[in-house]
Amino acid sequence: MEQETSTQLPAATARPALYATLLRRIGGPLLSVGLLCLALWALHAMASEVTYRQIAGYVHSLHDGDIALAVLFTAAGYAVMTLYDWFGLASIGRRLPAKRVSLISFISYAFSNALGMSLLVSGSIRYRFYVQAGLSTGEVGRVVLYTTLSFWLGLAALTGVTLLLVPIPGDIPFAGLRIPLAIVLTLVPLGWIGLSLAMRRPLRIGRWSMMAPAPVAAVRQVLVGALDWGLAAGVLYVLMPEAIVGGFGHFLAIFVLAQMAGLISHVPGGLGVFEAVMLAGFGASGNQGLEGPILGALAAYRAVYYLLPLAMATLMVIWREVRALRHATVVSPWFSAVLPPFFAGLTLVCGAVLLFSGATLAIPGRMDILRGFVPLPLVEAAHFLSSVVGMLLLILARGLQRRLDAAYVLTLVLLVLGAVFSLLKGIDYEEASLLCLLALALAPAHRHFYRRASLFRATFSPGWMLAIAAVFGCATWLVFFSFKHVEYTNNLWWEFSFRHGGAPRALRALVGAAAVVMLFALANLIRPERPRRDRPDDAELARAMPLLKGFDSAQAHLALVGDKSLMFAPDDRAFIMYDIEGRSWVAMGDPVGDDEDARRELVWSFREACERAGGWPLFYQVRPADLDLYLEVGMSLLKIGEEARVRLETFNLDGKSKKTLRGTVNKLARDGLRLEMVPEDQVPALLPRLKAISDAWMRDKKVREKRFSLGRFDEAYLSRMPMAVVWQGDEPVAFANMFLTTSKEEASVDLMRHLPEGPAGIMDFLFIELMVWAKAEGYRWFNLGMAPLSGLTNRRAAPLWSRFGAMVFGRGERFYNFRGLHRYKDKFDPEWEPRYIAVGKGIAVPLALANVASLISGGLGGVVRR
Repeated sequence: MEQETSTQLPAATARPALYATLLRRIGGPLLSVGLLCLALWALHAMASEVTYRQIAGYVHSLHDGDIALAVLFTAAGYAVMTLYDWFGLASIGRRLPAKRVSLISFISYAFSNALGMSLLVSGSIRYRFYVQAGLSTGEVGRVVLYTTLSFWLGLAALTGVTLLLVPIPGDIPFAGLRIPLAIVLTLVPLGWIGLSLAMRRPLRIGRWSMMAPAPVAAVRQVLVGALDWGLAAGVLYVLMPEAIVGGFGHFLAIFVLAQMAGLISHVPGGLGVFEAVMLAGFGASGNQGLEGPILGALAAYRAVYYLLPLAMATLMVIWREVRALRHATVVSPWFSAVLPPFFAGLTLVCGAVLLFSGATLAIPGRMDILRGFVPLPLVEAAHFLSSVVGMLLLILARGLQRRLDAAYVLTLVLLVLGAVFSLLKGIDYEEASLLCLLALALAPAHRHFYRRASLFRATFSPGWMLAIAAVFGCATWLVFFSFKHVEYTNNLWWEFSFRHGGAPRALRALVGAAAVVMLFALANLIRPERPRRDRPDDAELARAMPLLKGFDSAQAHLALVGDKSLMFAPDDRAFIMYDIEGRSWVAMGDPVGDDEDARRELVWSFREACERAGGWPLFYQVRPADLDLYLEVGMSLLKIGEEARVRLETFNLDGKSKKTLRGTVNKLARDGLRLEMVPEDQVPALLPRLKAISDAWMRDKKVREKRFSLGRFDEAYLSRMPMAVVWQGDEPVAFANMFLTTSKEEASVDLMRHLPEGPAGIMDFLFIELMVWAKAEGYRWFNLGMAPLSGLTNRRAAPLWSRFGAMVFGRGERFYNFRGLHRYKDKFDPEWEPRYIAVGKGIAVPLALANVASLISGGLGGVVRR
């Protein structure tokens, strides 16, 4: 509506924000890859005398009692991890069903521990669960902050106390800093507890404020975190060889240092970094000759503490999916939302297992069995193809996270093929069981993978590229480590043998995996990029007309302005209208159309188009009914105001509260004012007379035409819809173009302009007469438009954006009449419904909002001018 405007945001400098974003997105992953390469080089140097057979032999020699004790400690550790979420929810005064919290905590921590990809998988699971359970984005953030603090406070406390009490070998780098490091780490949790005792008011640092927890809660955070890390150390300790020098205290000192190094590196799961520090620590403390058993213990630790919980989580998914097949109402929406990222993470693990298996030596006894009934060419082909399948699974995992139907089908096929190849290449029934287990879990979940978009259109974030690079890098290292006793020759590539063909098979498999990822990258590079589209022509507007007329929101008529590009779904089942300002691709409103599948797919397609172009996806003025469309693709939501909608069924001018409006309408009717609805075919002839009214109104208000979320006086635009005209005698004195839906769900107006010298109260007269007319025509709602920043709270616990918006709403009258606009619309007794902006995570929100303001105002200059 014409009275609306954008929040007046200061213009931001784009270049520094762009550089900061690039550094944040690319710098971290590049550093992690560098640290991984350094760790693998260190492992190779420290284990130069160790053979793969020694490591495998130690794993097979572990006692059943030690393995059972390690499993028991693992179960206890994951039970303790659920306390992070329990106490985090308690800290914000929220309680949720115990079964849900325990299940989601177990699944999310199984992934974050194994993959170190909390933002990609675990974070996505936790965010969607808590939002769908009724928590606000701010509350979710506070829970995540609580759990993260507990995690690090516990690690700092355990590391600091251990280093104070237990000396570490002098040959370890920075060993001379043991006491200073221990003091600093110990002071961190002590300082946190002291802060909780001393601080009674929020601590303010610039624009940020933080309230310390109660002393009991602070102590609880430290103790839970320390217990979690202590149990994790216990799992590895019972698997270590008995001949290691030193007791549990000595072991714990090296363990916590290795874990801290792995976490700081940001390498997925600390893979390679953790092992390198552990081997260096024990190698420097009199354990020479035990490198093989120590690496074997570390491999067993990875299997028990990381892979076993993943397998258990998979069984839970299978169980719930089977129940879903029998009873469609069993699986709740929050659990359905976490399945795609869950399967994506597990597919990533299975791909890594196949690549690691292809890079190592097969068990000789099993190869002897194969030799009796499987031809050598079939074994060679199976070994090569299993690594190819592994790399394809790494790539398809991203497609599963994006809910692609093609990725689902191909993943199922490749999991079955991978299981067959695992058996044919070395009777690796453990790998085959894992792949079959995932295939069984994935098979009944087809309904969660509904997108029929191309695999080659999926974008890969830096985190995903880092994960794939890390897995491939580790597989490469494993090849050279496992077969370092084999002297390299050019003829090695063409050797085929049951007994001595391990190294050639591993090399060929590694090249096959590399070829897959290079071909996929090349296909993405040479695919035709869809250029930025021009403004819609008459043919495109004609395609959009049936969709916007049948849509339940009259706002869809803004597509007819012609200043926004249109993105259509296949078969014209839905469309999105959008424009681009800077890096921001801003869609106006929700996808338009009645086909929910097409609307959902359009949101995915729009986001992926933005990512391919390096842009930021935004959806402006979205409705509560469609919020799941944006949460599903990982976008965040910010409330930007409330929309006033009058329920016409109960609308009338009776009662004391309507006395003023009733008097205004009656007086102007006696003065000869009348409303006429002019059909669209008669509007062009009337436009010259209405143009004079529009020009006079703009001169009086000292404003210029807006755009994007508002229409403008344009003959082509105004001729596409009916016009409401207020006449005084034979002269028009006011007008408004009408947005009318064929379903009669909603009626609204866009431009509302009147002669400055016209009768007082003419806009009230126009609104009232339009509502009376719409009610008589059978419309359910009359939309009065949005009141920017209305309904935002300024409470201490509210998000920063909400508090800022509430402050501007209350004190920003010198810039824009926020309160006045809300009061004007409120006198018609509307129902206020929140409106949001959906933004992609990790984007510069202030700059994106400035881009939106620039779009509406017609440029940055219009942001600061009327």
